[in-house]
Amino acid sequence: MVVKVPSRSDRACSPPLGFVTVYEFSLRAGLRFPPSPELSDILMIYGVSLAQLSYRAMSIIMGLIVLFRDRGAVLSPDCLARMGRLIGDTQGRISFRSKWLDIRTRDPSKSWISDFFYVKNDWNLLKKWGKLRELPIPLHLGAEELLRILKFSDIDTLHYEVRYLSRYIDEEYLFKVGLSTQAGRSHAQMLKKSVKVSEAAIQSSKIPPKRPGSEDNVQTVKKKRVEEVLAVTSKDPLISPSKSHIPEDILKHQCKSAAFKIIVEDYIQEARNHIYDVEVKALEADCMEEGFIRGFMKGVRAVQRKTGAEIDGLTPSQASGDPSSDSGGE
Repeated sequence: MVVKVPSRSDRACSPPLGFVTVYEFSLRAGLRFPPSPELSDILMIYGVSLAQLSYRAMSIIMGLIVLFRDRGAVLSPDCLARMGRLIGDTQGRISFRSKWLDIRTRDPSKSWISDFFYVKNDWNLLKKWGKLRELPIPLHLGAEELLRILKFSDIDTLHYEVRYLSRYIDEEYLFKVGLSTQAGRSHAQMLKKSVKVSEAAIQSSKIPPKRPGSEDNVQTVKKKRVEEVLAVTSKDPLISPSKSHIPEDILKHQCKSAAFKIIVEDYIQEARNHIYDVEVKALEADCMEEGFIRGFMKGVRAVQRKTGAEIDGLTPSQASGDPSSDSGGE
């Protein structure tokens, strides 16, 4: 396929000799190259070019092509005319209308779009814009015949599939019916065969690693982790208290950096444990002791007020209930 990027002076209505115009939104509407035979037949019978189809018309035609292929059928111009009709405006733009099917499409292009390019016409498509031909509705093709072709059990199923027709222009459906070769895009990977994983591997992945029980085992595991990291590096010194070794190529010493990081994390964890064991617990003990002293002095003052007796060793400020001196009393 030969693609040509237009220049500033090029126009969409005047493609170069041997090329046809393709709009960017047509690709988002499901158009892929080479064009499907169903699309080529529809364009030839209706007498219009590829560039005349709006986003709505292109997405509906491509969606119906994929739907019919997915159900093991082929979309013919008669089936398309039975499900709806192509209509044209004064500018030559082609849209789609259906009375008995609620076809919903999100049309981001409300007018002509300036994003276009040229593709070499190797499929005998119409180059110039043509006047849309009015085709009669095929009376011999009714709803029951469509259900038989698409292998649907009832008309409600057909209404539902056509109502959400836009999902059929997703990449996975285009790939599924052979219109796209981009298997790696979107969710097309779902169509590939999955690899069966043995149950033993699944069970082993669910078993949590054993945690060391004693403090000696913790130190042993830490030491082993550092030794494993250092085993893949050179024998150059890491960090010396008197001399720092700066490697010439930092990217070649990532393992050393990892070992140093492990050592630093161990020291940080030990510092946190020390702060909790010493500082926090000591502060907690002080608070408990201070609370006990305050409660005791409060009881002494209550007894003194009730009995009117004086207690030896009780200062006037403590007897008056001054909290600033309670914490120092015993």
